[in-house]
Amino acid sequence: MAGNDDLTLLVKRARALEDFLVSEDGTNLLQGFKRANNILTQAEEKDGVEYSYGADAKFAKHESEKALFAALEASEGAISTAIEAEDFAAAMGGMAALRAPVDAFFEAVQVNAEKEVVRRNRLNLLSHIRKVCGQVADLTRIEA
Repeated sequence: MAGNDDLTLLVKRARALEDFLVSEDGTNLLQGFKRANNILTQAEEKDGVEYSYGADAKFAKHESEKALFAALEASEGAISTAIEAEDFAAAMGGMAALRAPVDAFFEAVQVNAEKEVVRRNRLNLLSHIRKVCGQVADLTRIEA
């Protein structure tokens, strides 16, 4: 992570991340993250804007979308608290809690909806996935 020069902490964090990524939850969440990141990156390039201005749950149309909002909110705090406490296993647990809601979202929801406000909100929701997972590591750098 940028700005972190404590090798002991970096090794501890890297080991926790490695253990998480070889688990079923880690593998599946990484796939969901990459899918979210790819859709978001393509939309940002195409639209010429950055979708990082905060999604709003009031525009959520599907139950899986609402569940993802709730899961991201819960996980963001849990991950942040765990990282501050240098409890990287707990931080990975916070990410693991996102696996099912991310999977359900992609199974049930079309991000590029016809209604522009819904589309923009969903793209901002994908940005929130990227932000929450980014607390732990830059998952875009992980080869799968």
